[in-house]
Amino acid sequence: MVNKDRILDEFIRLVKIDSPTMHEREIADYLKGKLSALGLEVYEDGAGDVIGTEWGNPAGNLIATLKHTVPGAPAILLCAHMDTVEPGRGVNPIVKDGAVYSDGTTVLGSDDKAGIAAILEAIQVLKEQDLPHGDIEVVFTVAEEGGLRGAKNLDYKRLKSRFAYVLDCDGAAGTIITRAPAQYRIKSSIIGKAAHAGISPEDGINAIYIASKAISQMQLGRIDEETTANIGVISGGKATNIIPDLVNIEGETRSIDTEKLEKQTDRIVEILKKTAREFGAQVKVEKDFLYPRLKLDETDTAVVIAMEAALAIGRKPVLAGTGGGSDANILNGYGIPTVNLGIGMSKVHSTEEYITIDNLVLNAQYLLEIIKSAAKKRNSESG
Repeated sequence: MVNKDRILDEFIRLVKIDSPTMHEREIADYLKGKLSALGLEVYEDGAGDVIGTEWGNPAGNLIATLKHTVPGAPAILLCAHMDTVEPGRGVNPIVKDGAVYSDGTTVLGSDDKAGIAAILEAIQVLKEQDLPHGDIEVVFTVAEEGGLRGAKNLDYKRLKSRFAYVLDCDGAAGTIITRAPAQYRIKSSIIGKAAHAGISPEDGINAIYIASKAISQMQLGRIDEETTANIGVISGGKATNIIPDLVNIEGETRSIDTEKLEKQTDRIVEILKKTAREFGAQVKVEKDFLYPRLKLDETDTAVVIAMEAALAIGRKPVLAGTGGGSDANILNGYGIPTVNLGIGMSKVHSTEEYITIDNLVLNAQYLLEIIKSAAKKRNSESG
């Protein structure tokens, strides 16, 4: 039922629209028109004004609703993000060997315009074939690549879906992400004392040296199968003949287990504070909770439906975890059980990014089966 030529044309049209993070105005306007033409009620929330005050006319998240044809069927939410990473301006898509590539000077933008294309095509087919469905809520977010800021500022009071599907992961249709970590960002400034490195080094307190001593005590990298930690940025110093009086450190912790996350984060913070005290330096440490974990069981309705739909299109469902965060983490944090679906994009965030046409078609087919499977459920089952 999926129109192969139509979804390919739509995908190519989408990737040609420049939409780097916080520059989604053009694609948001295009999608508002597209969704309205398909018969959905469309609303743009105020997320753009909250997170993008430095831009002239920032776009907000789009929330659109397709009314049900099956009374009592649970409402479901389909989500993809509108923004792309850089270099993502002036994308020139090239179709060759059954796939779509960029010309090698930019990313392609299948992350996440392949997800958008699948949602648009699935709705188009629903309308053409008059297929039964419950209420369908479509959310296209801004600034996903910029820290999930669109989803964090989504107008959740307008949503009524009991479960959701985010289309934003590698792996082909049938890949169902049910586990993803929560994350803390850690920022620290160690404040020492400047002195001449050759004349009076004993009068100084070397902030870089203190930072190195602290980092050497930290357990970093893979802590266990659920937990990771990293120090990724160190900056400081002015010249080789000056004892550095300031160094800034940035790092992160991630874990699917919230207790492990808190323990690992607090351990890093305590090491920084203790080491600074030992050398007579001052220290400032901030820890910011970026997003909650994603953790669903295979018995959760959202997962059951995704597995049923995968089998219906001849795919073996694969329940998997990931080390990264997505809008699915945020939706789950707001109480909407959400899985992240594989959509077959490859080499994302690189100029070698591509997606096969077969995967574009398969994604839309998969969504249609998810919608059909959800329509058969009763509201009492949807929690």
